[in-house]
Amino acid sequence: MPEKTAKTAAKATASKTAASKVAAKTAPKAAAPAPKAAAVKPAAKPVAAAPRVEEPKKVVTQRQGFKASEFVVYPAHGVGQILAIEEQEIAGAKLELFVISFMKDKMTLRVPTAKVANVGMRKLSDPALVKKALETLKGRARVKRTMWSRRAQEYEAKINSGDIVAIAEVVRDLYRSESQPEQSYSERQLYEAALDRLSREIAVVQHSTETEAIKEIESQLAKSPRRGAAKAGAEGEGDGDDLEGDSDDATVADEAA
Repeated sequence: MPEKTAKTAAKATASKTAASKVAAKTAPKAAAPAPKAAAVKPAAKPVAAAPRVEEPKKVVTQRQGFKASEFVVYPAHGVGQILAIEEQEIAGAKLELFVISFMKDKMTLRVPTAKVANVGMRKLSDPALVKKALETLKGRARVKRTMWSRRAQEYEAKINSGDIVAIAEVVRDLYRSESQPEQSYSERQLYEAALDRLSREIAVVQHSTETEAIKEIESQLAKSPRRGAAKAGAEGEGDGDDLEGDSDDATVADEAA
């Protein structure tokens, strides 16, 4: 009896141990500890935007290489000097201007720097071009056999072109030596205008006076081949041109009216 009791107790103990192992396997695992909540940083205060300062509009310069105190050629007025480059405000916009003085004409002109190309303003001719103009004076005069009014318009266009060689052509074509007939009034005016433009530019380029420049021009003209008065009259030039010029002056006046 005591042995049975001991065996029974041992079996009971073994069954309890097995039951505890099964319970340990089937028991749910302990939940993992919850992660710590991230610390919430307070929102940064909005930075106030700095007040926008409007920058003054910059003037776009288009000086084409021209500068103050420089001599230039303005086609409609000839040689002038840039006294200054100034700014003026017109209709809320700033405008840059060349202040050009024409001392001989006692005139001051203000030209927008952006318009110099449109008006044909240019720098002085280089010595090589001046030499070419002087060589042109030695050539034979080329007078078209057309009405004086048309020729006068062509001469004026050449004078106002600002081209020194074209101006020299006008001087050459309208020049009259002592052995040739006198010019008409309109021819004389055009000749003097062309001579003035040409001599002024030559004087500035060569750093001489206008008187010296005119003497040089006349010396070149004296070398050109000239027709005599009788021969010129026979070919329809000379006196014939003078009469045509006088009659066509009236035609120009009628056309203008």
